Amino acid sequence: MIRNYETCIQACQQCLIDCQNCLTKMAPMESHNACPNCCAQCIDACLMCIKFMVADSPFTKEACKLCADICKWCAEQCQQHEHDHCQVCAASCLTCAEACYQYAA
Repeated sequence: MIRNYETCIQACQQCLIDCQNCLTKMAPMESHNACPNCCAQCIDACLMCIKFMVADSPFTKEACKLCADICKWCAEQCQQHEHDHCQVCAASCLTCAEACYQYAA
């Protein structure tokens, strides 16, 4: 059953990695928006979504929808910064959101 979720799991894994990198680099910096807080929440959402998909939970679609919403919000926040790590994070978040929205539909 995991193969059905493979694309979404991969997108969540990459998003989790890129958000962790962004969070780590932004932690000592000043931010005038929700970054790096959004990255911390996005990491949790991606991890939850992966766990639900691997378990083939009956709540996977709902988890994917929530993850997509959080990823979209995180992308909006990170796009406001010019840092390379923020731009990479934002792109990864948008890819993950798209994959999760497709599954949640």
